[in-house]
Amino acid sequence: MTTSAVIWDMDGVIADTARYHFSSWQELARENGVPFTEEDFRRGFGRRNPEILREFLGKQPSSDEIQTLSKRKEELFRRLIDGRVVAFPGALALLRALSLLSRVKQALATSTPIENVDLILGTLRIAGCFESVVADKDVARGKPDPQAFLLAAERLKVPPASCVVIEDAVDGVKAARSANMKCIAVTNTHPGERLGEADLVVDSLAKVSVETIRNLLRQGGRQWTR
Repeated sequence: MTTSAVIWDMDGVIADTARYHFSSWQELARENGVPFTEEDFRRGFGRRNPEILREFLGKQPSSDEIQTLSKRKEELFRRLIDGRVVAFPGALALLRALSLLSRVKQALATSTPIENVDLILGTLRIAGCFESVVADKDVARGKPDPQAFLLAAERLKVPPASCVVIEDAVDGVKAARSANMKCIAVTNTHPGERLGEADLVVDSLAKVSVETIRNLLRQGGRQWTR
């Protein structure tokens, strides 16, 4: 009997963090005398900081500069969100329902630093739901490259075809497809028409059940049991 896995993105899927990320990017931009618009933010959502920094600085920053600016941005973010973390509807209920299944493993694969992960998962009290966490420094390439999802599957010892990814970003959906994984996309940060490569697009995880995920895996010839 095959063990299966659900691999979650965090920002925009579990935690409603967009306004705090936007505010922290704006503050960083002000400190560096460059503009940062909502369109800049939407274009970069789900990508890693070095890629975003190269775009909004309009130059090729040094490795030290990227490290310094990335660290500052995430410090601003954690200061803003501390004590204000809110989960999207349905996310925590689905996480906890899946954690009760004996042949289901769960992992987190995010482009955010582990310090942010620890703060958000700790605040929401869901760290124990995940057997593995892949954060920004665990991979060399960000989404749409599938490296983060493939590493999560490898750590869980589950083949990619037995994994379902839950994402909100266009690049995240592309990464899931490249990894040969099923994908559920939730329209928390992007409209459904931009997420059409996913196997299932929903406007809320409150509409996703354990049986929904079972059905996706049956389509690939696999099935979960309790």
